[in-house]
Amino acid sequence: MTITSPNSSMVVEVKDSIAHVAFNRPSSLNALDEDLARALGHITEAIGKDPSIRCVVLFGTGDHFMAGGDVKSFHTKLKNEPSRTARYQHFEKLIGTFHIGLTNMRTMPQPIIGKIRGAVAGAGVSLALACDLAIASEDAFFTLAYCNIGTSPDGGSTYSLPRATSMKRAMEIALLGDRFDAKTAANHGLINRVVKLDDLDLEVLKLAERIAGGPTRAHAHSKMLLNQSLNSTLEEQLKAEQKAFAECSITDDFAEGIAAFVEKRSASFEGK
Repeated sequence: MTITSPNSSMVVEVKDSIAHVAFNRPSSLNALDEDLARALGHITEAIGKDPSIRCVVLFGTGDHFMAGGDVKSFHTKLKNEPSRTARYQHFEKLIGTFHIGLTNMRTMPQPIIGKIRGAVAGAGVSLALACDLAIASEDAFFTLAYCNIGTSPDGGSTYSLPRATSMKRAMEIALLGDRFDAKTAANHGLINRVVKLDDLDLEVLKLAERIAGGPTRAHAHSKMLLNQSLNSTLEEQLKAEQKAFAECSITDDFAEGIAAFVEKRSASFEGK
């Protein structure tokens, strides 16, 4: 199955079971516009349906991950559209389209690794939080920023932030819009770790290859279980774990893992 972007705002390359997905608007620091929001939904839906893809790497073309929404296009819309009703409908549609991609990221079976450098603002923070794992370079800087343009957050950041950090910290990040560095983001739980810029590509690739070479069905169940645990009772979670374990037990990877353990060798998982 070949996965392509519906427009030039994003690009996709699949190699060795890893989908490398890039925001491709470097001249605007990969700011989110209608085309990018639509492309994100299209690409993430296609990846989620492709069992040959075992891991996803999400990043920005150029020196930045994503500098939030395309504020210049927002300004043009406000300037040219006097009707408040029309403005409401425009932005409601834009955010709704963006949220399709965010939902796909959370529900697709493949783990997503965020490869983060440079600006991570607004929607960029939301997307970094939606990644299952995230590695940032030392030059990365973060700001939720929505309050600075007079609006509230989107992209699931109000859902993810309190869960990644704490309610008090999430309030501080959302209400003040202050900028913070990659080390602070790691301390807050927004990313996994920080590496030197020159090491970013290699470290992310090593992690992606490790995940892509792992037990794909088990990884998918782990992602699903962890995400749903945030809204489940203990009883519901135990039932879900029971069902997931049983489903993993009938996979070839489970048989291989057990055999490798008994034979005292490294397992060779094929994602089946």
